[in-house]
Amino acid sequence: MEFRYFDIPGVVEILPKVFGDARGAFFESFSAQKMGDAGIVGDWVQDNQSRSDRGVVRGLHFQKPPHAQAKLVRVAAGRALDVIVDIRRDSPTYGRHVSVVLDAERFNMFYVPVGFAHGFTALEDNTLFLYKCTDYYAPQSEGGLLWNDPALGIDWGVENPTISAKDQVLPTLAEFESPF
Repeated sequence: MEFRYFDIPGVVEILPKVFGDARGAFFESFSAQKMGDAGIVGDWVQDNQSRSDRGVVRGLHFQKPPHAQAKLVRVAAGRALDVIVDIRRDSPTYGRHVSVVLDAERFNMFYVPVGFAHGFTALEDNTLFLYKCTDYYAPQSEGGLLWNDPALGIDWGVENPTISAKDQVLPTLAEFESPF
């Protein structure tokens, strides 16, 4: 596995070594030892999966303490622009974002540490998005930021996105009080 780091500490893209031949491909999608050595740690307790068509935007979501989650995300089919926003109030990178294109043909993954809001847009129909989480889903701990808040400066690359009613009324960064 190769690990790509960003200007925001703790954020990591994982590029697995893929073994391919005429039969297809094989890769190691998780290794607690290798990922731990790269700073990707957690007690992984729940896996989630979603399917989205091109232009769907999901997010920006997080769970508040005591049910805060780190996530390890990837796509099994299609492509997605994955975006995370630093919402750790004492962080020098508070409010900054990082985005990565997750691509089923590249098999890449993205580590979302605790203290980040997370979202994505599907770049292809039938994009299958997989999440590995360090805490169980807890609806009472749900939180989020408005996906298109101009203060965040995120270019989703989508015109006329499909967005849930819930995600359309999340607070802006200026209205938000971080629990982290």
